[in-house]
Amino acid sequence: MTLELIYKINSMSTKINILQVIPKLGHGGAEIGCYDLAHYLAENGCSSFIVTSGGELIKYIDRKKVKLIRLPLQSKNPILMLINSLILICIILIFNISIVHARSRAPAWSCLLATKITRRKFVTTFHGTYNFKNELKKYYNSVMLRSDLIIAGSNFIFSHINENYLNYLDLNKKFLVIFRGINTEYFDPNKIHQSDEKKLISEWKVNKERPLILLPGRLTYWKGQEMFIEALDIVKKKMPGKPFFAVILGSDQGRNVYKKKLLRLVEQYRLTNEVKFFDKCELMPLAYKISDVIVSSSIEPEAFGRVSVEAQAMEKPIIASNIGGSKETIVNDKTGFLFEAGKPEELSKKIIHVLNLDESTLKFTGIEGRKNVIKKFNIEKMCFSTYSEYKKIIK
Repeated sequence: MTLELIYKINSMSTKINILQVIPKLGHGGAEIGCYDLAHYLAENGCSSFIVTSGGELIKYIDRKKVKLIRLPLQSKNPILMLINSLILICIILIFNISIVHARSRAPAWSCLLATKITRRKFVTTFHGTYNFKNELKKYYNSVMLRSDLIIAGSNFIFSHINENYLNYLDLNKKFLVIFRGINTEYFDPNKIHQSDEKKLISEWKVNKERPLILLPGRLTYWKGQEMFIEALDIVKKKMPGKPFFAVILGSDQGRNVYKKKLLRLVEQYRLTNEVKFFDKCELMPLAYKISDVIVSSSIEPEAFGRVSVEAQAMEKPIIASNIGGSKETIVNDKTGFLFEAGKPEELSKKIIHVLNLDESTLKFTGIEGRKNVIKKFNIEKMCFSTYSEYKKIIK
């Protein structure tokens, strides 16, 4: 049977079969978005597939709803990328895939070739700013703009693309913003059991007579952990009579040298009694719930700023850098607080300000924060918008 005949037979089917392709299903924003969308599609009459190399989220996939296929998509080896293309071609034809949605650059090149050969629709989501030191790296990144539908996860990313990749944009292709969303039923302060709170407080050895300041995020320099520690040193000096507790929550992902640097910094500022490090928390809503203040201290722009949105959904005061996606997700001084990025003195001022707020103000901020997320950044809205765009491009 020729490829042309297979295409004609398959095109007679009216059911939309969606294949999402992502290197690894971890706990990052792109990965969680892929996971949530896959289940939403299955629940709305589509056949939903994920191709990935592995990851922690795999164990949570409902295999009755979403079909999972394993491929070494994390590799940037050109030969392996070509082999992945050939395997993807087989998957597309066997399962009559209507749309292929790539969420990362290396697998996007494999998807581009596969969709060209099979003549299927290709969708990409531009999830980050993707560093580029030269034109060759920019060309490599440009695969995310070679699809039939280009999705930016925030207005910040939309502007970034227009400013840096204009030569690669085809004005005949659709390019739009669909804000990332979170599951507001999962991130709901009213669904946390008190027994679970007590258990985590015990595990972390938290003294709840002190306010708890939480900094979530993987340990990497641009997430601003060093600056956060410097800010805490300033807070301690300016508020000697008001002790606090701080948790830096995130894996070093093999960056052992960086973690050792942070530990030395804590010792240098004599904050060993105030600051603790934990690699992960299986239930992030629980980590937010037992905290009093959430901080996102990135010194480089976040594409979306998931921490800021999750904190608001949990009705917690969020303090975030005034760059990138957080500027869009936080209503400053209403649902959270922005500070000048990269400046520990400014961060310390915001921490002190929030620690001194009265209960009614904190409650108002929390309520407004959750309303903001439900209105603009909930997972249902993200999934519905994406599914609607899928249907448009295959008409």
